[in-house]
Amino acid sequence: MRKTYILEDLDCANCAAKIEEAVGKLDGVSKSTVTLLTQKLVIEVEDDKASSIVKDIKAIVKKFEPDVEVIEK
Repeated sequence: MRKTYILEDLDCANCAAKIEEAVGKLDGVSKSTVTLLTQKLVIEVEDDKASSIVKDIKAIVKKFEPDVEVIEK
């Protein structure tokens, strides 16, 4: 299942790379891509993990970019 999130106010390329890598290591995630220009995070996740993974993604984003808001699209 493909899920897309808006990373509102993301403006750091280094942080975007760290977020992409950390989210990609989450259980059930097979692919993670952060696009800085569009402020989007796109993941490929197992269907049964899709609803529970949002909390983990928000925690990762807050760790690297405390002011960025994660919005489910």
